[in-house]
Amino acid sequence: MKILILGCGQIGSTIASNLSKMSQNDVTIIDTNEKALANISQRLDVQTIVGNGAWPSVMAAAGAKDTDMLLALTQNDETNMAACRIAYSLFNIPNRIARVRYSDFVEFETNDVNNRTTLDFFNITETISPEQLVTDQIVNLLVYPGALQIVSFAKDRIRLVVLRTKAGGLLVNQSINQLKQHLQENTDCQICAIYRHDKLIVPTGSTILQEDDEVFVLMPTAHIEEIMRQLRPFLQRTRRIMIAGGGNVGYRVAKKLENVLDIKIIERKPERAEWLAENLNNTLVLNGNASDESLLENEYIDEIDIFCALTDDDENNIMSSILAKNLGAKRVMSIINRRSYVDLLQGNTINIVISPHLITIGSILTHVHMGDVVAFHPLRRDNAEAVEVVLHGDKHTSKLVGRKMSRVRLPNHCHFAAVVRQDEILMAHRDAELKEGDHVIFFVSNRKAMQHLEKLIQVKLGFFA
Repeated sequence: MKILILGCGQIGSTIASNLSKMSQNDVTIIDTNEKALANISQRLDVQTIVGNGAWPSVMAAAGAKDTDMLLALTQNDETNMAACRIAYSLFNIPNRIARVRYSDFVEFETNDVNNRTTLDFFNITETISPEQLVTDQIVNLLVYPGALQIVSFAKDRIRLVVLRTKAGGLLVNQSINQLKQHLQENTDCQICAIYRHDKLIVPTGSTILQEDDEVFVLMPTAHIEEIMRQLRPFLQRTRRIMIAGGGNVGYRVAKKLENVLDIKIIERKPERAEWLAENLNNTLVLNGNASDESLLENEYIDEIDIFCALTDDDENNIMSSILAKNLGAKRVMSIINRRSYVDLLQGNTINIVISPHLITIGSILTHVHMGDVVAFHPLRRDNAEAVEVVLHGDKHTSKLVGRKMSRVRLPNHCHFAAVVRQDEILMAHRDAELKEGDHVIFFVSNRKAMQHLEKLIQVKLGFFA
């Protein structure tokens, strides 16, 4: 595909890096920052254009007339939206994906007779909202204490949960094939990978789980609590939350959970604190600094179940999380934007690290990958991925349909995790035959295998005849 990317910030540059490594992609990046573009062109095989990506003349110079996809990923919503409108009206670019941060563009009621949203008027085909994606991830982690990451597949019927095994888990120091004995009838799961001392273990039935293993488990959403209990002791449900930072993410998390949990928000800016107090009904809003030891103590930090540092400043998040943990908060969660910090901090003093960067990239790459990719999730180590695809064709036009899993030769570092077939969930049963319409979930332990997997899932041209 020929892909035009607007914005070479952290998100745009990482997406460009992913796409440029796939030989079939021709990538061009537009940005107003000439120095940043020069740095990217030295590292990647991409074309660069200096200018405003929403200007028709700049788009034309970047080859918009024969572009297959526009990724408008600048930090300015208005620029991204205008670019999509111009891409549609002047250049007929078929796929137009925009990064839109502010909820007002998505949630405003237009009262249009055709039920069009504000974004529909800009001819955006897909919207990426980093704040909403991060909010959803945080809410999931608060609902299931003990999980480090949760991603969904098959319309949320099945989830991949990352957690760390702890003493007291029923399966700790036992082999994986004994898991079935502990689960209720008709309950199944698949342990896709284990990281032990930062080294990947591809598990078999005889693999012994050890304390502090980082385990990636695919499981039906309805049985998450039951299966998690096999790997770590049951944690009391979250009741009291303290949020540092009342920005878009902090506000959305509080709004979503304030009727079921006791929530306090600490916001540094007086005007924003006032706004939060007016727009939240059951949340206590405090104007102050989350790194203020006396403030935390006066608000009984030692009784807080989870302290969530959700500002847009990594250093502030790290320091307030460490302080909260030292003062008695049971668990701490922090947003960390810098990729180099994520694995360094996860599981040490900070219990859960949220990477908006990885979450957003996964959402964007879902729309970019070849074949019928329904979901694409980079996992905590940034080199592993979980991918959901829909199979098409028959035994003659597909390399997967009509074949048993055990007979399919997958690329190195790629493994079957599960198959969702209508109302049935098959956890990588090796004797199961793959059928057209199956939703197949793969665990990819090295992202270099993704290009080979894409070729495997594509149907031959005869399918379209």
